[in-house]
Amino acid sequence: MKTCIFHVNGMHCNSCAVLIESELGAVPEVSNVKASLKHFNVEVTGDFGDKEAEHIARDLSVILKPHGYTLSVEKQRHSVKWSDFRIALPAAGAFIALFIILQKLGIVNLITASEVGYGTAFVVGLIASVSTCMAVVGGLVLSMSTNFAKEGDKVRPQVLFHVGRLVSFFLLGGAIGALGSAFQLGATATLVLSLAVALVLLILGVNLLDVFPWAKKLQPTLPSFVGKHIHGLKNLNHTLTPLLIGAVTFFLPCGFTQSMQIYTLTTGSFMAGALIMSAFALGTLPVLALLSFSSLGIHKKAQSGVFFKTAGLVVIFFGLFNLVNVLAAAGIIQPIFNF
Repeated sequence: MKTCIFHVNGMHCNSCAVLIESELGAVPEVSNVKASLKHFNVEVTGDFGDKEAEHIARDLSVILKPHGYTLSVEKQRHSVKWSDFRIALPAAGAFIALFIILQKLGIVNLITASEVGYGTAFVVGLIASVSTCMAVVGGLVLSMSTNFAKEGDKVRPQVLFHVGRLVSFFLLGGAIGALGSAFQLGATATLVLSLAVALVLLILGVNLLDVFPWAKKLQPTLPSFVGKHIHGLKNLNHTLTPLLIGAVTFFLPCGFTQSMQIYTLTTGSFMAGALIMSAFALGTLPVLALLSFSSLGIHKKAQSGVFFKTAGLVVIFFGLFNLVNVLAAAGIIQPIFNF
């Protein structure tokens, strides 16, 4: 038995750590694996024969590469590709300008006062579906697709997965909204939770920029054992397994999902909570559906850096927009946006 510690390139959040542990843990030679977001590395114990650490890192990287990760013995220096901002800044500016124009004309009202609308939830879902925070969900979809495809069943499991996901987000989103009503959240509690949503969005946006590696450690997440148990469901081949996997994705460690869940608690309404989470789930549907039936992976494309930085700037705008409106609605500051 040999224990090696490898540096992980491409790790962004706790979802990445869960996915890496799940994938490497399934390797026959590996007996134990522990990924660390704090140190951006993974400790692997197994029977690798007389292979050197560099050889082991190359072999294990082959397994992780489809998910956007590689292993190395030496720590890779983090470098920021600032040239991406030359395209990302005007692209994000154009999206934000369009948003402001549509708000001004009253065509859409994505965010009004301190409230997050269904349109906002849908847009956040779109961004989340292609962000690294959805690594676990994407990994689940791809792994499940492969398992069932081996048995010649390609379409039905995918349909059941997405149906289970949409139904669970509706019902559990409604349950969270109703829970907020049961607790009768006061103005202070609602303010604190609304501020939490804005701050989570800001952290997620900064992480998408990939400029400050230390900020990735600030991202909130569920305990890692939750993600591990859920990800392990992909190995079950029962007829209704895809439906179950789709349903439990509600609990996976994704910062975007959790920011919407926090906001849903402030609605104090089953229907409002159900519709907010449903809008978010519908936003994630197009990309996850493509993942179900293809090997789509935007993180593998050359222009992914520009895309993530553009998305990060847009998410930061949403976070700041929501933060300012929450403070204005509470009377702490004067309104800045009058549209």
